[in-house]
Amino acid sequence: MEYEMVREIKNLCPNNQMRDIFFDEVETDDPESYVREYLKGKAVDVSSETRPDGTVTVHATCDGLIQRFDFTPV
Repeated sequence: MEYEMVREIKNLCPNNQMRDIFFDEVETDDPESYVREYLKGKAVDVSSETRPDGTVTVHATCDGLIQRFDFTPV
């Protein structure tokens, strides 16, 4: 399946509320596995949820960094 992926990295610095946001188009049958492979080789904790519109949100904590990946079907 083809998705538009939005990757958001939360900024943990005090007094800085900006977030790093990246956009990409990806093909995958399993967004959670895609994120695990994307963050391969690191200490990763991953969970996911699927919305009724087909969007899959994957929450990942990787080496202390909190990230969210939204996969929206194209």
